[in-house]
Amino acid sequence: MLFSALCLRAQEGGVEVDYNRPQKYIVGGVSVEGNHYFSSNQIISLTGLEKGMEVTVPSEELSNIVKRLYLQRYFEDVSLNIGSLSPGRDSVYLVIKIMERPRVSRWTFSGVKSGEQKDLQDWLNLRRGGEFSEYVEKTSVDLIKRFFAEKGFLNCAVKTEVQKDTIIRNAIRVNFAVERGEKVKVREINFIGNDNVREYKLARSMKKTKSNKWYNFFNSKKFDAKEYPNDKKTLLSAFNEAGYRDARIVKDSIYYLEPGRLGIDIIVEEGEKYYFRDISWTGNSVFTTDALNSVLGIKKGDVYDIVSMEKRLYGGGKQNEMDISKLYRDNGYLFFNVTPVETNIQNDSVDVEIRISEGKQATLNNIVINGNDLTNEKVVRRQIFTRPGYLFRQSDFERSIREIASLGQFDAEAIMGEGGYSIIPNQINNTVDIVYNVTEKPSSELQLSGGWGGRTFVATAGVSFNNFSTHRMFEKGAWRPVPLGDAQTLSFHFQTNGSYYTAINGSFVEPWLFGKKPTSLNLSAYYTRQTASNRGGYYNYFYNYTVDRILEIYGFASSLGTRLKWPDNYFVLYNGFSWQTYKLTNWYQGYFFFQDGLSHNLSYQMTLARNSTDQMIYPREGSDFSLNVQLTPPYSLFRKFTYDAAGNKVAVNSWRDVDYDATDGSGKMLWSSGDRYRWIEYWKVKGSFANYTKLLGDFVLMTRVQFGYLGYYNRSWGYSPFEGFLVGGDGMSGYSTYGNDIIPLRGYPNYSLTPTAVTAYNANGTAYAGNVYDKFTVEFRYPVIMQTSSQIFVLAFLEGGNCWADIRNFNPFQIKRSAGVGARIFLPMIGLLGIDWGYGFDNPDRGQRSQFHFIIGQQF
Repeated sequence: MLFSALCLRAQEGGVEVDYNRPQKYIVGGVSVEGNHYFSSNQIISLTGLEKGMEVTVPSEELSNIVKRLYLQRYFEDVSLNIGSLSPGRDSVYLVIKIMERPRVSRWTFSGVKSGEQKDLQDWLNLRRGGEFSEYVEKTSVDLIKRFFAEKGFLNCAVKTEVQKDTIIRNAIRVNFAVERGEKVKVREINFIGNDNVREYKLARSMKKTKSNKWYNFFNSKKFDAKEYPNDKKTLLSAFNEAGYRDARIVKDSIYYLEPGRLGIDIIVEEGEKYYFRDISWTGNSVFTTDALNSVLGIKKGDVYDIVSMEKRLYGGGKQNEMDISKLYRDNGYLFFNVTPVETNIQNDSVDVEIRISEGKQATLNNIVINGNDLTNEKVVRRQIFTRPGYLFRQSDFERSIREIASLGQFDAEAIMGEGGYSIIPNQINNTVDIVYNVTEKPSSELQLSGGWGGRTFVATAGVSFNNFSTHRMFEKGAWRPVPLGDAQTLSFHFQTNGSYYTAINGSFVEPWLFGKKPTSLNLSAYYTRQTASNRGGYYNYFYNYTVDRILEIYGFASSLGTRLKWPDNYFVLYNGFSWQTYKLTNWYQGYFFFQDGLSHNLSYQMTLARNSTDQMIYPREGSDFSLNVQLTPPYSLFRKFTYDAAGNKVAVNSWRDVDYDATDGSGKMLWSSGDRYRWIEYWKVKGSFANYTKLLGDFVLMTRVQFGYLGYYNRSWGYSPFEGFLVGGDGMSGYSTYGNDIIPLRGYPNYSLTPTAVTAYNANGTAYAGNVYDKFTVEFRYPVIMQTSSQIFVLAFLEGGNCWADIRNFNPFQIKRSAGVGARIFLPMIGLLGIDWGYGFDNPDRGQRSQFHFIIGQQF
């Protein structure tokens, strides 16, 4: 290679080159030999040689041409030759001889998983037809080793295997044979010299380097050499947080305790502990010094905690905590800057001067939305709080991110992570552009399933279009399969097990009814029919019914929801009406208080809700509150008649004189179920509050309190036969039904915590009578996979609750306890699925204390 780079060879014996006496020639022409992949013109253009130009033979210029071609790494050998001279020997004809490197017809990997092969292809950016050189080989091997090192395989070995392709000329096949070896994990981390800062605090400060101590149970123990230097910096932050500003790492060593297991020794020098003395502010004109000190929250004599001071200056603390930067940015001062300076250090005391450059207020200019390939831009714009012409406010920007994440049409993890948004300030004209980079995800759901419940097989078919668009219904080409893009919800579901059970329901939700204000419209209609025949069949086999039994429920509901401005704009108020009809024929199984009759339920509902969670599927922060009041007209308070033993109406002076439980001489009820319950009456209150707290990283604590009470207007008329609570189990009956609220409580069989009451209108003699309940849940959650295609998290829970037949017996501390573990998986086309195992501590039947629960489309 060296020879070809420095010498010019003569192709014909008649041409002699005297290296001591260089000659000048005019280039008569340039040709190329040996090229297959590159054209002659491509190669000649790299040399800079042109016909008619003057060259010196030999010369440094021609040697550099050879070097330049070789450095392209496309050729194994390059030489520049004299083909011939002109008759007058003043022109030279040059020949570039090359040997091209073989091209790779196929790149393969052995010793790796199938999923890792695609990741490696993307990681290495290898393409078919590319050249193969020592540089490509070395670079690829280094990248493969780094790829597996980040997974904890520090001893990964890679061997390159090259084979000639027998089909394609001048082509090879390259295989990287990978031996990952054993994953290298950290077993122990020893801190030496930490006399005043606990080992636990130091260990928790290292975010990516973890030992196998019990408190790191949910953390990976793999050793990441790339992250280790950063962890050493955060380790020093733990000392700084305790006041040791001069702390330093004297020495650290990494060694093998055994194959695949590392030990790390870190020797530290704490130094002296320091305290704040005088804190002064300069440059502040918008806010007073007292106001800034109130937000900073540091007093003279406090430990010199640099970490907490920086959080209170720049942010990075808890979600709802105010800091100096946010205080200014919430008032439009985007170009604000703050710098703490140590002005004096005396003994163990530090004086700090906090210097502020407020700048001018920034106005929002362009608000750009990228990535909404399916969802209409107006859907996103109406959710965000950043609008052109408004002053920039940090809280409005953060709220906008949260609203986009909660829409359900986009990947929540992507919009909240790096690359999900961009803030582009322009200090020249005091404006700022904001770019929201959304990532569409499948939001519609198709349900085709079969399940076993209530001693029967139930088939379910349903579809839910969660991004429906009525605006595009008449648009050509929009029905693929349905018009989408406006974030409306249209759903239909059908369930049946054949002759016994059939259910049909449909619903429609328009989140922005009038387009300009967040007023939602909710419509739903449903029909359910359950039958049991005395002519044989599955249910007659189990229960031996002697007559046909029929339960039919049909109804309609509508509501309007409006976002409120007070107490804050997280609150939403829903108002709605619903109508239901219950038709029972010989339905004496014990679900309801009567078995024959027709009942109507006309009710008004009002719900006050507030949801400030950061996303729908796996909330990490925020709360979810709802208070629901549902009531019917008090029909019995307008009734001034009763019945005598002959069934005739008898007038009375007041509704208080009506005895609905009166009987004749034979014990027969004077009021039939059809007369008493034709129009049911009640008032019902339900409340729920859930709070999500991020503990460590993505480890989340969820706490929830629930309460419900079904009240009455008239004690003589009693509790409503419908709209009660069925408590216990997984919250799934095996088939949908109406007339009761099903309240899950894991660790107990379905409905097992629901009391019963005596009734004279049911041949069974008793019926469910759950009229008041409470429930308390503590859940620890940890994500396993958080991707657009699927989201999986595991959980452990503590739960307690109970149900009573009468409010006078209610005791919030008389709860049935349970504990267990579970997992949830969210698939865009299916929805939320899960499984829980719970142990009910207070189940009197010890054989039934261990329970498995399967969950579809709900959270506890």
